[in-house]
Amino acid sequence: MLLNISRDFSDKREEINELVGKPFNLAERKELKNTNLRELPVTAASIEIYNLLVLNEGQSNCTLEMRSKGLLISFRAAGETYSLAIPFYKLKIYKGRAEEYSFYIDNHFIKIHAGADQTEVHSFIKKLRHYKADRALPRVEDQE
Repeated sequence: MLLNISRDFSDKREEINELVGKPFNLAERKELKNTNLRELPVTAASIEIYNLLVLNEGQSNCTLEMRSKGLLISFRAAGETYSLAIPFYKLKIYKGRAEEYSFYIDNHFIKIHAGADQTEVHSFIKKLRHYKADRALPRVEDQE
């Protein structure tokens, strides 16, 4: 779900928290070591997000924030702040090209650049995938 959180964030906070969970508390952040990444360059996006990002004059960046039930991708466009809230059950993560990760939900996607020397980004994505897998709903194959 793509939301403009610049205005009336208090109204949207409940909606975001219900969809992707509340932010981790201090103890959980310490245990997970890193729950967000900042200033990641956006290389491509779905048409609706691209139309917002093109309003920026320079390079567009985004922030990834891991939540208990999903991922929150935030970016700025034309002085406004937008967030793409993706619950784990709808989140698809792909590593397409050698230095690019893609995050998909329904008809929205964002691709970020992650160079070979950016080990922090790669380890965060790995942690995100494991966290998502640990919280996945049980499958039929899991039943005995």
